[in-house]
Amino acid sequence: MDKYTYIANAHGDYIDGLYKAYQQDPESVDAGWRKFFEGFEFATAYSENGHEAAEGVAAAPAKGTAAAAGESEKEVAVRNLIHAYRTRGHLRSKTNPVRARKDRRARLDLADFGLTEADLDTIFQVGEIIGIGPATLRDIEAALKKIYEGSIGFEYMYIRDPEVLEWFKQKVERESLSFNPSIEYKKRILSKLNEAVVFENFLHTKFLGQKRFSLEGGETTIPALDAIIDKGSELGVEEVVIGMAHRGRLNVLANIMGKTYEQIFSEFEGTAVPDLTMGDGDVKYHMGYSSEVVTPSGKKVNLKLAPNPSHLEAVNPVVEGFVRAKIDCMYDKDPDKVLPILIHGDAAIAGQGIVYEVTQMANLEGYNTGGTIHFVINNQVGFTTDFEDARSSIYSTDIAKIIDAPVLHVNGDDPEAVVFAMRMAMEYRQKVNNDIFIDMVCYRRHGHNESDEPKFTQPQLYNLISKHANPREVYNKTLISRGEVDAELAKNMDKEFRSLLQDRLDMVKQKPLPYNYQVLEKEWQELRRSKPEDFNQSPETGVSAEVVEAVGKALTTLPQGFKPLKQIEKLIKERKEMFFETKQLNWAAGELLAYGSVLLDGRVVRFSGQDVQRGTFSHRHAVLHDAVTSAAYNNLNHMREGQGSFEIYNSLLSEYGVLGFEFGYAMANPNALVIWEAQFGDFANGAQVMIDQFISATESKWQRMNGLVMLLPHGYEGQGPEHSNARPERFLQLSAENNMFVTYITTPANLFHFMRRQLALPFRKPAVNMSPKSLLRHPAVVSPVEDFTSGGFKEVIGDTYASAKSVKKVLLCWGKVYFDLLEEQQKNKRKDVAIIRMEQLAPFPKVQLEAELSKYKNAKIYWVQEEPENMGAWNYILRIMRNGVEDVVARKASASPATGYLKVHAKEQQELIDRAFAI
Repeated sequence: MDKYTYIANAHGDYIDGLYKAYQQDPESVDAGWRKFFEGFEFATAYSENGHEAAEGVAAAPAKGTAAAAGESEKEVAVRNLIHAYRTRGHLRSKTNPVRARKDRRARLDLADFGLTEADLDTIFQVGEIIGIGPATLRDIEAALKKIYEGSIGFEYMYIRDPEVLEWFKQKVERESLSFNPSIEYKKRILSKLNEAVVFENFLHTKFLGQKRFSLEGGETTIPALDAIIDKGSELGVEEVVIGMAHRGRLNVLANIMGKTYEQIFSEFEGTAVPDLTMGDGDVKYHMGYSSEVVTPSGKKVNLKLAPNPSHLEAVNPVVEGFVRAKIDCMYDKDPDKVLPILIHGDAAIAGQGIVYEVTQMANLEGYNTGGTIHFVINNQVGFTTDFEDARSSIYSTDIAKIIDAPVLHVNGDDPEAVVFAMRMAMEYRQKVNNDIFIDMVCYRRHGHNESDEPKFTQPQLYNLISKHANPREVYNKTLISRGEVDAELAKNMDKEFRSLLQDRLDMVKQKPLPYNYQVLEKEWQELRRSKPEDFNQSPETGVSAEVVEAVGKALTTLPQGFKPLKQIEKLIKERKEMFFETKQLNWAAGELLAYGSVLLDGRVVRFSGQDVQRGTFSHRHAVLHDAVTSAAYNNLNHMREGQGSFEIYNSLLSEYGVLGFEFGYAMANPNALVIWEAQFGDFANGAQVMIDQFISATESKWQRMNGLVMLLPHGYEGQGPEHSNARPERFLQLSAENNMFVTYITTPANLFHFMRRQLALPFRKPAVNMSPKSLLRHPAVVSPVEDFTSGGFKEVIGDTYASAKSVKKVLLCWGKVYFDLLEEQQKNKRKDVAIIRMEQLAPFPKVQLEAELSKYKNAKIYWVQEEPENMGAWNYILRIMRNGVEDVVARKASASPATGYLKVHAKEQQELIDRAFAI
């Protein structure tokens, strides 16, 4: 905080008393106050050049005089006034273009500080701290009003880093007043405003009744984004990734991204031929776009607008993950080369919880992207709801304060102020590498969409809006009044641009912007779309014995001087036995072997989630910690030169945000094995929006592949309703058109091949695995090393115990219940009952399953699951196999996933097994 904060919180009489005490005995007051009074007396006794203060300047008389305390109180009062303006001046800033601001009781009047008009012509030394030198109170107050009560409201005094605070303060109090762009730049601002305004007006005229979620009222967004891309390019930014919702998206596509008008108009006309070979497409204001622009300063910048659903703010973590992947894999971990911009609505940034999650991720090691620029198109209404019903905080951007991110509230009708705010934000981001928020207060000329009537709920506001000139007209009048442009300029620009748009509508060809594909994008292009036959057999993914040995050696070697815990010493011993003696690998060893082998292929493994380094159930121990120093050691990053990097991070306690981040990372890099693990699979429903809108449908909606892996611990072990069920039925319901893998793997070797398959396939698919809990240490859940050095993923594993000729009943199952069924089968020597494990259900392995079922011509087939009948895979099996399955063996249909009582669980489980084997 500011070093004078403690003064602002103190009453004047109290300070006066302290000063008197200090004058009598300096040691009688606190050291902080003592230093303050020493500095105060020096400042008031001497002018800036070190000489005694001139006549008429408020100076401290000699110690002990009655006047000294009075003068000190006034000087402190003026200092408090300055501090108050820095802290609360934004509450009086003129940021609302259409209506008076609500009185937030800023308490910035002279009387609030014990000052009166009689003090206005007194010179105060503290004028120096705002850069105007010793000055009269009149001049100090005028300067403060000009700085803090203008078109920009600056919120920054909560910044706790003194150097950052001082830098920001200097920018605010020196540069904001002197910002005066050149005539050419002002013409560019006017030109971009013109493009934005006319584009919206043209669409509104030509395509009546069509939804476009216009930018009208917030058109200054276009010169704002133009300014930040230009300034960013000057400061080393080579790529900008934008995430935004539907409001203004078409305008951004046309006037920032350079999407041709033919493309946009043909989508409105309905003449565009959709590409449905990868799915069903999406509406025009959800699609993504990439381009390369040349800025006014001559720099090339790669632009990307992320595709997004209608779920507000959901795209935020995806953008952040995408940017992090670029930082890691393309820009040599230099965040200054790539910039994330998130464009928010005021109601959405205040109301959507994902904003908090992403903000908390901003400065964490595993998720930092070097600072995000948040741009709020604050139209003061959310759908039909006024801002007073949309949040409890004063500002929609108050979330910024949790990470000391400054906020610039700016009037959308003052484009020069908006441009200054954006350029300053860009400088701040590159210097500090922290988030910054620009809250552009504007309005929404129409309702939520163009056919909506906003006056139903906002009659007073929309009466004002209907009479309010658009931002281009406001700026044009401002320029004319200054005599800076010819009055005909804007009129001619309007005429020319309308003519241009008419040409576009008449299909006069517009040349698309050139685009040079980046390395990662070229690698995405080398992948192909999947075919139905691709899923009849998984590819070979075995590795050599040398790879197994190299990974095993790394996993059992500690650096010199490293002091492991006793439990870790035991773990290392067990690993050595598995890799080099018994040659039988358990789940953790098989999993780590998969990651190590991918790293030795030169690929990246990125893994995050809650406690993933050790694993929720303490099985993984991918990162070890020194028992004395807590120093971390990641074994798999120390195999050999040239290997890939194993990035594994314990996440914050978030599902939605972190899953979205990892999805974005996987969307950027096709050569990374990207994994998110839930602490328990049950908690994945906290990220249901990400699952429904992105993971399951991205390829269908936006023609974008993604290879993200989700590990969801699942299985009925008596742990209650919240620690049993990862809701596999939901993933299976979302499975269609070969859009994702849904598995429940039961052997370490199959997990190994599952992971390697993600990068071995000539395409990418998300993969969801119901991962084990108790099976992590089950004696039967081991695989011999030879299963890792040959073969591939097995979608179906057949029975090796039953006698095919005598089998009357086939139990189809997946996951943990198999081991309970196996125990019962072998205990009672039931060779008349065959058990077939379905390791994968989606895409459904029809060919592989038929090969196993063909062994049992006359047997009846039952589906067995631990979950209640209305959950699990039963409905999916019924839909896929229809009349091929006799019935289901499951727990009774239930509203809750599982009982909360261990004894009841055990009874239910035994009854389920008994029913499965009943003939």
